Amino acid sequence: MFTKVLIANRGEIAVRVIRACRDLGIASVAVYSEADRSAAHVLLADEAVEIGPAPSAQSYLAGERIIQTALDTGAEAIHPGYGFLSENHDFARACEAAGLVFVGPPPDAMAAMGEKVPARERMQRSGVPVVPGTGALHDIEEAVGAAAHIGYPVLIKASAGGGGIGMRVAADEQELRDNLEAAQSTAKRAFGNDTVFLEHYVEDPRHIEIQILADMHGNCIHLGERECSIQRRHQKILEETPSPAIDDATRRSMGEAAVTAARAVGYVNAGTVEFIYSNGAYFFLEMNTRLQVEHPVTEEITGIDLVVEQLRVAAGEHLRLTQSDVVRRGHSIECRINAENPARQFMPSPGRVTGYREPSGPGVRVDSSLVRAATVSQHYDPMIAKLIVWGPDRDAAIGRMQRALLEFVITGITTNMTYHLAVLDDVDFRAGRYSTHFIDDHPELIAAAAAWEERKQPFNQLARDRAHIAAVAAAIAVTTA
Repeated sequence: MFTKVLIANRGEIAVRVIRACRDLGIASVAVYSEADRSAAHVLLADEAVEIGPAPSAQSYLAGERIIQTALDTGAEAIHPGYGFLSENHDFARACEAAGLVFVGPPPDAMAAMGEKVPARERMQRSGVPVVPGTGALHDIEEAVGAAAHIGYPVLIKASAGGGGIGMRVAADEQELRDNLEAAQSTAKRAFGNDTVFLEHYVEDPRHIEIQILADMHGNCIHLGERECSIQRRHQKILEETPSPAIDDATRRSMGEAAVTAARAVGYVNAGTVEFIYSNGAYFFLEMNTRLQVEHPVTEEITGIDLVVEQLRVAAGEHLRLTQSDVVRRGHSIECRINAENPARQFMPSPGRVTGYREPSGPGVRVDSSLVRAATVSQHYDPMIAKLIVWGPDRDAAIGRMQRALLEFVITGITTNMTYHLAVLDDVDFRAGRYSTHFIDDHPELIAAAAAWEERKQPFNQLARDRAHIAAVAAAIAVTTA
């Protein structure tokens, strides 16, 4: 096992990895930008090194500087978390060249899944279901001919893309002609690669992903699914497991397909195979070659610490579990707590957090970038924390999440917590009747979120009262000292 690991990330995921390192007796090294000098991950790590100005390109994406910091501090491995450099196969290769272990998949496996067209082709050869579609397109006439064969509507996608960037739906030939060149231009600007392809557009899909774990010794297992269909602009905001849409037979089949996909590229470490699910059928979407933001819900129902397993696998250990050892129990939900204003089209709301109080009680977990009042920077993703709950069944988990959201106090900035409360209270969500279009199909949730503000006020006031009492007590202590 390693003696020291550098975490090439910030915020809640850096804190998460630091805690896993501490559980394993591994010393941790945090890196931070000028804007993060007093951040929680800096305070919690055994060592911390400033690596540059606030902009990510000059700090958390400065791969050479991060590698040199690892060497200078005596770290043996680098854990990339998610985002930033986590799916950069050139960075993974640079780590290896420097004699450092990259806590993630081999660079070749990462590259194999990094571009969607080659990944689709590899999955087809391996027998993993894919949405009917094309290879790389070279001109509009080729696209028109392919679309006629696939059937409209079609989805234009960037081969090197992610996060929905550049995706466009074409309902007919004219829309395809109008949108193809624009999709190519967007892909070129965003990813430096204008390769696009077509897929048949699946109506009202659900986004369901499978967590896998694989070691260097040929062992690979899956830990079941996560339902990730509650999305805004292709960005997940709430996840749950088990999915309310699939049965045990489908769950087993999807898990086996995910393991097949991982084996097809020689995958090692933790990864997630994403599928589109509709009307009883599922299709390969992509593979995320890293730890996912939403990994805690899987941990809650399996009892398996995914970050600890990542570190053990990266150190060369065998998986400690076989497929039959994986037991899923109860139901878990995660809400991403973002600094954004739902009433203003979810505009980011960075600024000074003046009050902070986490919920507690049975089955409640908070993975947060904050430990106290602090500043939420405009330079980074607006996610402040992840609120995770576990319950014996879905109804219990929903109720527990509502209670925890009411108790969670963050003052000074606007967050999306009341929007989550509105989602959880929605009749379609409670019935499990939703797709990736849920938010667009439920515009009334904005007004419903505003109504929840009143119900949160007593909890916000309680936090303010406690803060006031603490301040008065501190002042009295100073006066009488």
